[in-house]
Amino acid sequence: MHRTSGILLHPTSLPGPFGIGDLGPAAYRFVDFLVAAGQGLWQMLPLGPTGYGESPYQCTSAFALNPLLISPELLLEAGWIDPEHLDHPQLDQDLVDFNALIPWKRALIARAVHGFQERAHETDRQDYAEFRHAHADWLDDYALYHALKVHHGYRPWTEWRPELAKRDAGALAHWAHAHVRELETQHLIQYFLFKQWSALRHYANQRGVRLIGDVPIFVAHDSSEVWTHREWFHLDDSGHPTVVAGVPPDYFSATGQRWGNPLYDWSRLAADGYRFWIERLRRTLALVDLVRIDHFRGFAGYWEIPAEEETAINGRWVRGPGLALFEALRDGLGDPLPLIAEDLGVITEDVETLRDQLGLPGMAILQFGFEDTAGGFGRSAFLPHNHRQRLAVYTGTHDNNTLLGWWAQRDPETRHHALLYLNSDGSEVHWDFIRGALASVAAFALFPMQDVLGLGAEACMNRPGTTGGNWLWRYRQEHLSEQSSERLRVLSRLYGRLPFPI
Repeated sequence: MHRTSGILLHPTSLPGPFGIGDLGPAAYRFVDFLVAAGQGLWQMLPLGPTGYGESPYQCTSAFALNPLLISPELLLEAGWIDPEHLDHPQLDQDLVDFNALIPWKRALIARAVHGFQERAHETDRQDYAEFRHAHADWLDDYALYHALKVHHGYRPWTEWRPELAKRDAGALAHWAHAHVRELETQHLIQYFLFKQWSALRHYANQRGVRLIGDVPIFVAHDSSEVWTHREWFHLDDSGHPTVVAGVPPDYFSATGQRWGNPLYDWSRLAADGYRFWIERLRRTLALVDLVRIDHFRGFAGYWEIPAEEETAINGRWVRGPGLALFEALRDGLGDPLPLIAEDLGVITEDVETLRDQLGLPGMAILQFGFEDTAGGFGRSAFLPHNHRQRLAVYTGTHDNNTLLGWWAQRDPETRHHALLYLNSDGSEVHWDFIRGALASVAAFALFPMQDVLGLGAEACMNRPGTTGGNWLWRYRQEHLSEQSSERLRVLSRLYGRLPFPI
């Protein structure tokens, strides 16, 4: 584990004129900013196609990429659209307005699909054919699922025609034969994404920047995987979950969090040699260099909530697959596994044992260090003097308030202790926290872009337990300054975190 640091920023938060951050020029400029700032890591949230609430943690596929990340400018550069196709209604440049954005972008992508079909040269068609062949194990199922979802007005698969929802082989074959163009559209969309993503990753790696992806432990109910493999999940005869995922009451919510994801039937996954998880991580590691496993504690034990419960209060702990899953992953993918374990929340000894058996870095959140005072100030494992080397330290994550937003809500005693600890006068407390993270013995130090920019609570990415107003934040290109990049570089050099070439 090379000692380095980086920034947490989801691609949708990148600037640009098309209503949402994408894989185009702004992404390359952000890589350039990371390089200038001496940062070796770019961490992002899950990259899959979003479903309910546009949450990246409720993706409609564990393998596909999000079509909203397609860069219009790169489609133009490839020759699949014409310049006039970039004209759009006035789209918000400060927040993602999904309602205004999605219809325009879907129409643009449809033009690009048509453009490829009409204009592609033989080398393009051969490249596309090779992509389809290499990814057929997940792509064909996803293309059929998503084409059917479009056909049914984007309704969940449990509301489709019964014979299609239940995957009657004859009905599916008949529908696919009658809708060849719709299936081709879904294949081409993923091909466009694969080409754009691969070029961006190559650009980052060539400049010493590694990408950190994010894999949620659970998948969304309305997803290709649940529709395709109902036997892997606890579902009733109509396809609805009998038990769902979440967490008990904690720091974020007095009633816990009822995520609603269906829970795995781990015995069925084990009987299949955990093939789904092996292929899921294999696909993710073809896109990124490291993977943060969200809700790692669920592999040791997870919170099972009866589906009829409206909150997460009346759940129970159930034992997870534990070491057996990770042994299968190591057999299939090699050792060591390039993972970061998100070990926050209600962490018990069995979770720590599993993490340490696997030699995985866990996570520490500096904000929590000044709130976790049950044993007295200075006792928290989240504070730098208690860190260990095999760790990723964050000023905050996408689920936290921004550092300045959090600071504005702290009581005088907490502020006094933090200022004393950080040797800070409070004038630039976000930079003092960044310095504290960089100075830690932890191998990885990461900070949300909002903390680098010194933004308040208005720039929160997600507010756990809420359903509206999340996943919207974006920055503007002019927010990136040479002063910020130089300051990060000086601090990263000071604390021995400048990246090595990849």
